[in-house]
Amino acid sequence: MKKLVLITALMLFGVMANAQEKLYLVFEFMKVDNEQENAYADTEAFWEKIHEQRVKNGDIIGWDLWALGPGGENQGFQYLTVTLFNDPVKMFEGEGFEEALNAAYPNMSEQALDEKFNETSKSRDLAVRIFANEIANTSPEFDMPLGCVAQIDLMKVDLNDYYKYEKAEKEVFQPLHQKAVDDGTKANWGLIRFMSPIGSDTYASHMTVSMFKDMKQMLNQNIDFNEGNTPAQTKAMNDGIALRDMKYVYTARLIRKVR
Repeated sequence: MKKLVLITALMLFGVMANAQEKLYLVFEFMKVDNEQENAYADTEAFWEKIHEQRVKNGDIIGWDLWALGPGGENQGFQYLTVTLFNDPVKMFEGEGFEEALNAAYPNMSEQALDEKFNETSKSRDLAVRIFANEIANTSPEFDMPLGCVAQIDLMKVDLNDYYKYEKAEKEVFQPLHQKAVDDGTKANWGLIRFMSPIGSDTYASHMTVSMFKDMKQMLNQNIDFNEGNTPAQTKAMNDGIALRDMKYVYTARLIRKVR
């Protein structure tokens, strides 16, 4: 038990020590009934203006709305919002919302705002919220145009294996993704670690996100992870794969964006 507490403390210390060098993200997975699609579109249009003001105020650095696939009502979530921060304190505390709301809708009465928030809550079920930070990236300069496509892989890794798994992703797999980016067959790849919640009862602990300029590029991706490998490299790859349980893979299309 003491060893586990020490490992956790060291992980959190590493996060805070590098706070100014990292990208922090809040992922919010939404469930939307088919009959609520139009109402949900209105909801995110309402929120988009608030996030625009939050960017202007320096509270966040960006916000995205993604449509998830397969997307059926019985297949998990239909939409994902991602809010980007450069400061973990701002991410966890969420300060400045009231100021952004009033600046975005200065002419709406308190009653009208209450009614609007009531409508937004009915249009979707905000089922899962995850606080995370990005720990590896091949192309941070990728601008993510509307319509671009992402493949989101959700993984579960035992807390004691975080370091070994992340080391394998960065040393074994990231160079292969970087080669695909350099060859023009992929736009970006990133590795994300969940900061909260974590633990044995959580669904996943990490995600990798592969970005593509469009669906055609995604469908044409063809990374041969075994090409030219030495026996030692093959072992390192297999050891890395053995450390995580691939829980679910989503495809996602960017439909709204604030920067």
